[in-house]
Amino acid sequence: MAFLLKAFADLSTVELHAIYAARVAVFVVEQQCPYQEVDAADVQALHVFRMEAGEVAAYCRLIPHETAVHLGRVLVAPAWRAQKLGRELVAFALDVARQRWPEMAVYAQAQEYLQAFYASFGFVATSAVYLEDGIAHIDMMIAGGQGAR
Repeated sequence: MAFLLKAFADLSTVELHAIYAARVAVFVVEQQCPYQEVDAADVQALHVFRMEAGEVAAYCRLIPHETAVHLGRVLVAPAWRAQKLGRELVAFALDVARQRWPEMAVYAQAQEYLQAFYASFGFVATSAVYLEDGIAHIDMMIAGGQGAR
């Protein structure tokens, strides 16, 4: 199945429930990070996801700001991780960002262990490693006009 791209208002209640269930399962339960996972950015975001058998197999969101687009909440459900969906997801999301906001930088708060993964798309580190919710992260960015497949 192909990736879907929807604004918040265009998500069905079933899709929104599946997205929130997947995000909480990965970011709160699996990573043991109790935090307010659902936030106001969801309303402004474009939601990129792939559904398989009624569940979210892969998901991320793109949040446009004044000077950059934030790529966030990137996840692949455990059952789909061996299928390289993360690579397909990020490539698709970057293509969307380049089409919609070609001159804007794309920013990601990457978990440190994924730095090489994001670098393979053209992201470069823009911060030192820091802890967020007890997990090592690093800020990474692709300058505007770059990062397409």
